[in-house]
Amino acid sequence: MRLSKHGFIRLCTIPLAAIAALSVKNAILTKRAETAQRAVNNSYSAAMEELAASCDDLTNVLEKQLYAGSGQVQQSLAVDLYKEAAAAKAALARLPVSRLDLENTNKFLSQVGNYSLSLSKKLQKGVELTKAEYSNISRLCEFSKTISDRLWELEGEIAGGELTFEQAEGMMTDEEPPHVTEGFTDFEGGFDDYPKLIYDGPFSDNIMEQQPRMTENEKEVSRDRALQRAAMALDISPSELSQVSEVGGKMPGWRFSDKDGGVFCEVTRNGGYISYFLNMRFTEPAGISKDAALKKAEDYLDYLGILSMEVTYYEIQDGAMTVNFCYSDLGKRVYPDLVKVTVAMDNGDILGYDARGFLTNHHKREYSDKICSVLRAKQAVSPRLTVLSDRMAVIPTDGGNEVLCYEYTCKAGSGRKVLVYINARTAEEEEVLLLEENENGTLTV
Repeated sequence: MRLSKHGFIRLCTIPLAAIAALSVKNAILTKRAETAQRAVNNSYSAAMEELAASCDDLTNVLEKQLYAGSGQVQQSLAVDLYKEAAAAKAALARLPVSRLDLENTNKFLSQVGNYSLSLSKKLQKGVELTKAEYSNISRLCEFSKTISDRLWELEGEIAGGELTFEQAEGMMTDEEPPHVTEGFTDFEGGFDDYPKLIYDGPFSDNIMEQQPRMTENEKEVSRDRALQRAAMALDISPSELSQVSEVGGKMPGWRFSDKDGGVFCEVTRNGGYISYFLNMRFTEPAGISKDAALKKAEDYLDYLGILSMEVTYYEIQDGAMTVNFCYSDLGKRVYPDLVKVTVAMDNGDILGYDARGFLTNHHKREYSDKICSVLRAKQAVSPRLTVLSDRMAVIPTDGGNEVLCYEYTCKAGSGRKVLVYINARTAEEEEVLLLEENENGTLTV
């Protein structure tokens, strides 16, 4: 069969057309990719500008705090610091630096507003700030300005093409760090003279560095002994926990898990305490009652030898009940000594256990005899609430301390249950919590 000239031309034209079509398609895809990358870069640039601007504002507010003498003005400035620190965190989260360990930067953004709020509370109580506290504000201001200046330099280098966000993302798996992240690494390492901030707040250095009380004086146990403890807690054979890794931090130990990673348990090196475990199996529709699940949780603590614990709150979610227990010290509820137990609602299996709060805080406590009467403390409860019952309780403060209180269970006009905590020594209101009660549990907010 002979191919005509016309047919030959058509045969040659088809692949050329296909190549042309592919070239056009490739050009379109390349254009779209460039457009998408440009949009991403613009978003990163905007985030960088927002981060630098927020740090600028932090610097200005901190400088104002050096000269503000009243608690009212300090409180207003603390709110501003909270707002700017939150904006800075949000902008930082949008940048391609998630693989960097920016511990110091995040610590600064967390502490700055919290520390100033703590100082404003002191001023409102008529307590003057110390020279050391003013020095801390001054140093925080200096750090904020240093960070801000470096961020604006980075922003300028990016705008001038010296650094690119394409490098920051495209080199994530390379040995050399992405150029744009080197700037963050530089000022992350510049916190050598950062002040140690000890204050009544959740990001105080004494809390972040707190050593667990239950493990600090305990003898070390062997890994084999820890494995036996983990198997006992999970009610399985030690041979099933074939994966082992070390746990660092303030509560060092071992983490044991099965080969599929569906069950794991952490045991402390000092004392061999079960600190945490989880069984991630699916649960079937409920087969046991709430009371039966609560009893399973209580029995499990007895099995582990965790005694004198009292059920406080519980929640049912996704076929499992999580029960919160606190230590009962001669009738006083000690809320910092917290243990959580999760029970499967289908058959009562124990699916989870968390004693890290208990291991961190539990110790023998001494209570002062110099406390006010329950009736005097009751006078500090809002007249808009009706007191239903009272008990003694130890509650944690934001600064990692504890305070003995009268806990009043109250009822508002709307029918809402409210918990009010009145300092047993000063008769001052310490905390107000709302009780959420429904068919799935009882929680506080």
